Amino acid sequence: MKITAYEVREDEKRYLETEAEKNGVEVTLVGEPLTLDNIGLAEGSCGITILGESRMDEKLLQEAAKLRISVVATRTIGYDHIDLNAAKNNGIHICNGYYDPDGVAEYTVMLMLMALRNYKQALYRANANDYSLSGLMGKELRNLTVGIIGTGKIGCKVARILKGFGCEILAYSRRQNADESLGITYCTLPKLYRKSDVLTLHIPLSNQTRRMIDKEAIRQMKDGVVLINCARGELMCVDDVIAGIESKKIGALGLDVIEDEEGIYHQDLRSDILINRNMAYIRQFPNVTMTQHMAFYTGEAVKSMAESGIKNIVSCMNRLENPNMLC
Repeated sequence: MKITAYEVREDEKRYLETEAEKNGVEVTLVGEPLTLDNIGLAEGSCGITILGESRMDEKLLQEAAKLRISVVATRTIGYDHIDLNAAKNNGIHICNGYYDPDGVAEYTVMLMLMALRNYKQALYRANANDYSLSGLMGKELRNLTVGIIGTGKIGCKVARILKGFGCEILAYSRRQNADESLGITYCTLPKLYRKSDVLTLHIPLSNQTRRMIDKEAIRQMKDGVVLINCARGELMCVDDVIAGIESKKIGALGLDVIEDEEGIYHQDLRSDILINRNMAYIRQFPNVTMTQHMAFYTGEAVKSMAESGIKNIVSCMNRLENPNMLC
């Protein structure tokens, strides 16, 4: 059995190779994202594994089918970069990756605390030997209401961490299946917007959720609301979010992701010009903290992601039960 892995980072290599050896399969490692130009490298493979930069559209999936590739396993949890209908039409199974929710959940709460305590401005001042306090007064999380949109594994883990701070926790989710011990109160989305001091997103990107945080949603929120997004950048309409910051409707913003981040995040662009104007503009606000899509990035998660890329393909080819198979 042969597998070709695309978008392989240096930190993944040993895990991919070790897992392949454990399962008795041959693995070819390719550093670049999968495209029509390099899909030929996967000839003879039964499956390929990718990350989020590989856009598996209908044309690419058709080419994969011509090469008799049976499985595409993304090493990410999100799979909005894959056309599932086209995959099904071409007889290709799709699997997503797995890692424990702890890393992203902890990072989410960290961004909340950084926003509430004006960490960005405090850091900037200290770097210039300015140790003044004016404008840096923060808020205590225990006195706030946090709204969680989406109570899947990550959303529930965020709630479990927040419970220790003593804050009120509201949630809106398609499935209201959170453990009662988490102290979550489910409500409608308009009520969540109206009542929350802090809002955090933990839902997948779909046609229904794309740009759900728009002008109308922001209008319903509290003045000075803090928004956190460690899920997908396209869940927010960046133009409307910028308008909310400029009008001071939004009090602070913590972003690990942003719309149109592809080709920018996870790259060294120190000598280049950013082609994403909104990204270049929004990051200059004193109340906006941005990081480079790294909430997932722990040693534990990288190991799990790499291993899942191999395991999922082997499971599908051996017709074993696979909870990560999407189609």
